[in-house]
Amino acid sequence: MLRTLSIRDFVIVDSLELEFQLGFTVLTGETGAGKSILIDALALALGERGDAAAVRAGCERADIGAEFDIQLLPELEQWLRSAELEGDPGSVLLRRVIDKSGRSRAFINGRPATLSQLREAGEWLVDIHGQHAHQSLLKADAQRALLDAHAGLAALAAEVSAAYRHWQKLAQVRSEYETHAAQRNAEREQLQWQVQELERLALQPDEWGSVQAEHSRLAHAASLMEGVQSALDALSEAEGACLPQLSGAGTHLEALLGYDARLREAVELIRSGEAQVQEAAYALRRYADRVELDPQRLAAVEARMEAIHGSARKFRLAPEELPAHLSQLQTRLAELEMASDLEGLVKHEQQARTGYFELAAKLSAGRKKAAGRLGKQVTQAMQGLAMAGGKFEIGLNPYPPEGSLHGAEQVEFLVAANPGVEPRALARVASGGELSRISLAVQVITAKAARVPTLIFDEVDAGIGGGVAEVVGRQLKTLGRERQVLCVTHLPQVAAQADRQWSVSKFGVEGRVKTMVSVLDRNGRIEEVARMLGGTEITATTRKHAAEMLSLR
Repeated sequence: MLRTLSIRDFVIVDSLELEFQLGFTVLTGETGAGKSILIDALALALGERGDAAAVRAGCERADIGAEFDIQLLPELEQWLRSAELEGDPGSVLLRRVIDKSGRSRAFINGRPATLSQLREAGEWLVDIHGQHAHQSLLKADAQRALLDAHAGLAALAAEVSAAYRHWQKLAQVRSEYETHAAQRNAEREQLQWQVQELERLALQPDEWGSVQAEHSRLAHAASLMEGVQSALDALSEAEGACLPQLSGAGTHLEALLGYDARLREAVELIRSGEAQVQEAAYALRRYADRVELDPQRLAAVEARMEAIHGSARKFRLAPEELPAHLSQLQTRLAELEMASDLEGLVKHEQQARTGYFELAAKLSAGRKKAAGRLGKQVTQAMQGLAMAGGKFEIGLNPYPPEGSLHGAEQVEFLVAANPGVEPRALARVASGGELSRISLAVQVITAKAARVPTLIFDEVDAGIGGGVAEVVGRQLKTLGRERQVLCVTHLPQVAAQADRQWSVSKFGVEGRVKTMVSVLDRNGRIEEVARMLGGTEITATTRKHAAEMLSLR
């Protein structure tokens, strides 16, 4: 339930701190005093859209905070924990700040939150029935949504919509395949020979570099062999080669070490050089043993290079890009091969169609049961709302055999305002006053079935009066025994039924309008109900009538 509502600089409200209780509370006051503004402020805290117009003139920002008791809402507490937005146990604080530029910020338990999170939390907490609800009740979408919500079928309806979209998507894919089959087959055939050619080439990712290196080596084999032999002659094999000379020089200097040890460094460097030259000679001999003139291998390598060059020219790519291109072609070909499975496409489409109609049938059964029950309840309520003999039904008109996004039937509210008349579409037969009464009956009944702890009715009793208004007041009072009910009203018959009454008024201070909310005691309620009964001039008779109304509640 709603515990407190804090409002700062919102429209014509400068500062209000309101505390709420269980039961049925009415907000009354002159037209334009700001009664509905309080509901609008709460709606902002629950995630409704807002803009710069919400900020009181001359102020920097509007700030609205609402605290709720959620001890009986374990699902909401679990949701808060999973979203890391939990606060004090059994309590949640929603806050909304809008600055004069229209920028909005949202908070849950003091932590930054998104508007969607505010709205999601608000769905557990408050159900607001606006004064124009009877207008939306004429729309087919609103009628269907109300029935589904009342019957607890909203989640199933969402599943049906998702299943329908999935089915239609698969049907579109199958249709497009049939339409573009020739084009797709031509592309697939072209890809097949391209892939076959590159697969026959079988060029590996690093092969081009190694082929180039091998070709260079084979093409210059004679020069390599001549150069290696020349180097070997200079190092160790020809007359006057450097290796024997280094060896002799080292030996001669070693014999002189006994005379002067300072020659040791030079000897060590010569011996080191001798060892390195020897290693170089060994390496050259090993290389010479492997290098040979191989015209056949050279021809094979040149043929391989020509094949690679030929494919590269055909595909207009560098040789090293061919392996990656083959991979791309193979991927695209696999996609076309998969899409070319018309039998598989038809099978998946049929499976999706069957799944949709199974869900739609389940939804239809739930709607049929709920429609009968809700129709009887609203019909019964109409008898006490100056519509004796009237009847309310919910028609479930089948869609074409292929169903729709919203199931297998269209939901339509039907009404007969007088006995003996066949029910017809609500939009075509109900007058403004009748529509208001029917709408109120529907809202009160559906609110009883809801799990939301706080229900707000914002001037939903417009267009009714007299004994009907008294019946409405009693219905709201009965509802207040089960829920926290807040009602903005202009009707004294409704106000008199409330457990408590707040008076909303506005006044001017230094050229600026302010709104004030007063909790009325019995005398205050007598004066306020008398004002609602008698208008500008309140007489003793009017006060007596008001006192009688309050005594009868």
